[in-house]
Amino acid sequence: MYELVNRFVRVLKKILPGWVVRPFLPLYHGALAFLLALSYGFPARSLTVIGITGTKGKSTTAEMVFSILRKAGHRTALLSTIRFAIEDHSEPNLFKMTLAGRGFAQAFMRRALDAGCTHLVVEITSESVLQYRHWFLNLDGLIVTNVQREHIERHGSFAHYVAAKRIIVDTLARSPKRKRVLIANDDIPESHAFLARRGLTAIGFSAQELAHLSADDQSIRFEYSGVHFVVPLPGTFSAMNALAAIKLCEAFGVPLTIAAAALAALPIVRGRMERIEAGQNFLVIVDYAHTPDSLRALYSAFPKQRKICVLGNTGGGRDAWKRPEMGNIADEACEKVILTNEDPYDEDPRAILDAMTRDMKRAPTIVLDRREAIRAALASASAGDAVLISGKGTDPFIMSANGTKIPWSDAQVAREELERLLPEV
Repeated sequence: MYELVNRFVRVLKKILPGWVVRPFLPLYHGALAFLLALSYGFPARSLTVIGITGTKGKSTTAEMVFSILRKAGHRTALLSTIRFAIEDHSEPNLFKMTLAGRGFAQAFMRRALDAGCTHLVVEITSESVLQYRHWFLNLDGLIVTNVQREHIERHGSFAHYVAAKRIIVDTLARSPKRKRVLIANDDIPESHAFLARRGLTAIGFSAQELAHLSADDQSIRFEYSGVHFVVPLPGTFSAMNALAAIKLCEAFGVPLTIAAAALAALPIVRGRMERIEAGQNFLVIVDYAHTPDSLRALYSAFPKQRKICVLGNTGGGRDAWKRPEMGNIADEACEKVILTNEDPYDEDPRAILDAMTRDMKRAPTIVLDRREAIRAALASASAGDAVLISGKGTDPFIMSANGTKIPWSDAQVAREELERLLPEV
């Protein structure tokens, strides 16, 4: 059914101009959500569905919950920005969107049920709310990792962006499921209204709950409720993601000792603080950081290293407000800054980078070709340095003018360039 609808919609897009269909889009998205859920037998009703939302940390937290639930013996599926997984079977998410539309989630949940899964972990974005993709997920639980400035142009204002997150919380509160557990970051003011929502069990999480917190460039360590946790991810912010995952799973009956064992063995989270190793004597990290707050968090995770930073500004035509701010953050934190192309869409790539330099005190190196930028960063690194490549994560394409999609992988390119470089050193 999903493939049939996809083909039908592609044909309609070629026939009907955008101005004709635009007024009918809400009706179209709502009707499609219902019909696709109906066609697959409302699969979410038979699954324990855990939603993950927030401005940053969604994918890492989803991977943590997925690992903990599996360690607890639950057959679990995962729908995330990074990948689609049913137990051990995994495939990359090539849609360049977190929660694909036109019934993809319903089709995936049916596959998960047919494979014997009892639990599903799914990332939910504010963008998916605009297109009713959160309908018929029948949530049992929801984590709100944080709420920060993003997608301002898309939603019209930060207040509207927060309202979209509130709709996801309301979706949990109105779910037909009995348990309905909300885990939300109690350290941010936007979450207070979420935690006050009636019709659900609300549990906050806070940095104050992390006892004996310590971190290095490979892992974080902390105690929660008397249990010691070690997570193989750098950055103290990773501890907050872990705490959210732990408290969610604890609310669903998973012992803390099981959660600790699962997190200690957490697999590599692709494109999220991902270490690229090719025998070099310096760190190479690929990370999705694409907001000012996430960029600060990335750089703060490596306080002792000389940092060589490669970044651009994801999303031509959107969130232009953050460009000078991100350039300024890199200017202050990094020894060397290389600005490069990310996803310009129909905007002039050079104009995007020029906007990033507005508040920079030092002149950055500008290399529009992203591979060449990564190559230059690696070539300039010395023993003990950290080369931090941010903005793309696992994004599978560079989006250019007129809908052009260039296949891409920061991790693969970094690995290839390291292999070329190392014999020369």
